[in-house]
Amino acid sequence: MAGRQTGWSQAALLQFLLGMCLTVMPPIQARSLRFVTLLYRHGDRSPVKTYPKDPYQEEKWPQGFGQLTKEGMLQHWELGQALRQRYHGFLNTSYHRQEVYVRSTDFDRTLMSAEANLAGLFPPNEVQHFNPNISWQPIPVHTVPITEDRLLKFPLGPCPRYEQLQNETRQTPEYQNRSIQNAQFLNMVANETGLTNVTLETIWNVYDTLFCEQTHGLLLPPWASPQTVQRLSQLKDFSFLFLFGIHEQVQKARLQGGVLLAQILKNLTLMATTSQFPKLLVYSAHDTTLVALQMALNVYNGKQAPYASCHIFELYQEDNGNFSVEMYFRNDSKKAPWPLILPVCPHRCPLQDFLRLTEPVIPKDWQKECQLANDTADTGVIVALAVCGSILFLLIVLLLTILFRMQAQPPGYHHVADREDHA
Repeated sequence: MAGRQTGWSQAALLQFLLGMCLTVMPPIQARSLRFVTLLYRHGDRSPVKTYPKDPYQEEKWPQGFGQLTKEGMLQHWELGQALRQRYHGFLNTSYHRQEVYVRSTDFDRTLMSAEANLAGLFPPNEVQHFNPNISWQPIPVHTVPITEDRLLKFPLGPCPRYEQLQNETRQTPEYQNRSIQNAQFLNMVANETGLTNVTLETIWNVYDTLFCEQTHGLLLPPWASPQTVQRLSQLKDFSFLFLFGIHEQVQKARLQGGVLLAQILKNLTLMATTSQFPKLLVYSAHDTTLVALQMALNVYNGKQAPYASCHIFELYQEDNGNFSVEMYFRNDSKKAPWPLILPVCPHRCPLQDFLRLTEPVIPKDWQKECQLANDTADTGVIVALAVCGSILFLLIVLLLTILFRMQAQPPGYHHVADREDHA
């Protein structure tokens, strides 16, 4: 009986001590989402241009070329709804201006896509309704003129070094072989469309026009068979690789997608060291923007980004206080976003590793790196010659001034100061 009492006493003591430890120990901080960056492509649009023999010219499209369609508006409203569900509990259910910042390229289709997206993400609550019959509220979307956009409109330029890399890419076996293999096909397309310059770099325009027309139920011409359209699609994907890869991908990334990535990393680092807003940063842009970024990250799947596709960066604070980055790509509205894995890093990539692994594609000085090597040397020579010329000019002026004063001084003339000094 005494032994049983002793056992109970020990158990009670252990329970008491455990309770005390739990009371004294600080609570374990759960893993938490701290910051989100989104980059998405605009929604469905009309063709950006057409070809001379196309029976469907600009007047066929309600708002003309390159404009967001009703289908595109719906795509982005649905993406906004999906984001609202994904970040429920992280973002406020109603719009708060301190939480969200949206920037777009200065194109109608990207600006309108952002607005449609925000309509799905932040429908107005009762207080925010300005008209009971309208379930919408205006939310600001920021932009800069196209000519000043050095963040979202790709390819970035002017950049002589990038153009040099593109010329080198045209000489690679991969590019040359593609040109030879498709020479007859490109000539056929030129004859059927009435275009005078159809190349591996311009063929995407033809595919884009046919794709838009087919998507909107327009009958394609007889020459645009399913096999032809499929081949055009493959060459279109190759044109994206040409812009940002094939040859010297890292160097191209430093001059293109690495510029945007640098800004994204700067924001991630800032949000890991401060609790300031916003919680959500959104970029509304183009397929070339997504490809440039994903090529810089080396996560591109080789296919054109579909309408309303979305690249997601999520910054988490782990329970040990450290930060990690997760990436996702939503390229199918019927499926959950696909995890993207930075090479040589797990999906839950520590922030410091993420920064270190992407450092090779981050430009130190974009303007300087865009210069050609000879241009840099020539600039140095020009500056040196200019400095030497200026010094020589000043010496000549000084010498002429001294000679002029000596010739102008009459014989026997002395400065008054000289006489006073010897008085």
